[in-house]
Amino acid sequence: MQHAVGSPLPPPHQPGHGPHTGWAPAAGAPQGSPVPPPGFSGAGPVPPAPPTPPAPQVPPAQVPAPQHPLAPHAPDVSGHLTLPPGGPVGAPAMTAPDPSATTLAVLLIGPAGAGKTSVAKFWADHRRVPTAHISLDDVREWVRSGFADPQTGWNDHSEAQYRLARRTCGFAARNFLANGISCILDDAVFPDRPVVGLGGWKRHVGPGLLPVVLLPGLDIVLERNAERSGNRRLTDEEVARIHGRMAGWYGSGLPIIDNSQLDVAGTARVLDEVLARAIASPPNW
Repeated sequence: MQHAVGSPLPPPHQPGHGPHTGWAPAAGAPQGSPVPPPGFSGAGPVPPAPPTPPAPQVPPAQVPAPQHPLAPHAPDVSGHLTLPPGGPVGAPAMTAPDPSATTLAVLLIGPAGAGKTSVAKFWADHRRVPTAHISLDDVREWVRSGFADPQTGWNDHSEAQYRLARRTCGFAARNFLANGISCILDDAVFPDRPVVGLGGWKRHVGPGLLPVVLLPGLDIVLERNAERSGNRRLTDEEVARIHGRMAGWYGSGLPIIDNSQLDVAGTARVLDEVLARAIASPPNW
């Protein structure tokens, strides 16, 4: 279950060579039996025999060279580089994917005061492809009359409005993506509620969703929370509890950005670097 920026903490859920082909020897001409000289016989003289006509000369048989059929050309999948005439060529350049020119969906996770909304807006504003920013808190607060503010007490009504807002954000994200528009969503998703929070976002948006955790130090979170007003400002105790639970993302396999010493623009640049790695090797979540 995710948690709104300005809402109190929800309870945790407890293959051989072919045969050799040789060359055939040339065939010789047939040779006749030797004829004794005229007038010679082992028993004495004999009448001369009529001359024997010369045997016809048969040229040697021509054995054609064996023809080896050319094997059909198969694509080279070994990675071997074929060198053209004239000299060697260099290996092909391996370029990292450019997340700023790729249509994708990002889920920015973090506690209240992590800077999720500011970073998400800046990142969306400075991309080379159309990008939308979808904030769960903004969608949740579309409800005016009958708004269930968790600060007045966490109950079934506030839980239902969170679920409705999450489904609405997921529907909007799928609609944007289907029309070639990237989107970035921000939400305070807790690691101890994966089915309700992270799993829910994956179901609503799709398996290509890229989650990234934004987690600065507690002192930074407390300082930023103190600058807030209205129902998005929490008590220090609540902020500390939320931050403590968010630390559970360490060791989860999700990319984590500590933006304690980064401004919004610097955090957005690091986010692009993290997304480039995630696109090349998506996290298993």
